[in-house]
Amino acid sequence: MFGQIDTIRMARDLTAHAAARQQTVARNVANADTPGYRAQDLRDFADVWHDRPPVEMRTTHARHVGPGAWGSRAHAPVDAGGETAPNGNTVSLEDEMVRAAAAKRSFDLSLTVWQSGMSLMRTALGRRG
Repeated sequence: MFGQIDTIRMARDLTAHAAARQQTVARNVANADTPGYRAQDLRDFADVWHDRPPVEMRTTHARHVGPGAWGSRAHAPVDAGGETAPNGNTVSLEDEMVRAAAAKRSFDLSLTVWQSGMSLMRTALGRRG
């Protein structure tokens, strides 16, 4: 039911994007000393959100593959750029800290939107709490 509300759907997708970005940041930090490793990042959520198809595909049979299970580029990492170290590595721990903070802000925003939506639904149903 809540998945049909566009704001809640956007909050859900922002949460998934923030989690995927946090995983990418963690992977970059883990490979900070790996020679030749190229730092990665995700595209901005706004770009990913606007690239989605206007009408979503639906599965009509239990054995059908859902639309998000394959072929999605929403969480595909892209090269983050950065200055190359002498060993060919482009990870900057300072940049990764900024990316991690941005991912946390995105997650906090999605959580706030979700909580506000639930509060609004409770109010509409005449419940408090």
